[in-house]
Amino acid sequence: QVQLVESGGGSVQAGGSLKLLCAASGFKIYYYPACRMAWYRQAPGKERELVSSVRRDGTTTYADSVKGRFTISRDNAKNTLYLQMNSLKTEDTAVYYCAAEIRTSCSGGPNYWGQGTQVTVSS
Repeated sequence: QVQLVESGGGSVQAGGSLKLLCAASGFKIYYYPACRMAWYRQAPGKERELVSSVRRDGTTTYADSVKGRFTISRDNAKNTLYLQMNSLKTEDTAVYYCAAEIRTSCSGGPNYWGQGTQVTVSS
């Protein structure tokens, strides 16, 4: 059974840092059929947006709004995905979701989601 459990959210002042964790179980985040792991976020009144992703081969992507500030990484031994967030801004306030795309053919986007963790950045 696939499970994604996020942690590490919280409240921080602008300019601060937080590190989110996503503990995965029921599959290997770095191995077939896992195609891609990702972090999404959803702010109040806004649509969910892709923040960052890492493909099975290690290729990473970042939204323009977080490039240079956020870093996605994974610990294969711990089967855990991370998102290091530095220089946080008030506009980073959102619920952050861990997501996994687990398919035999890698297309269609995430099909498994965590429950989300709140990140609040105050000025």
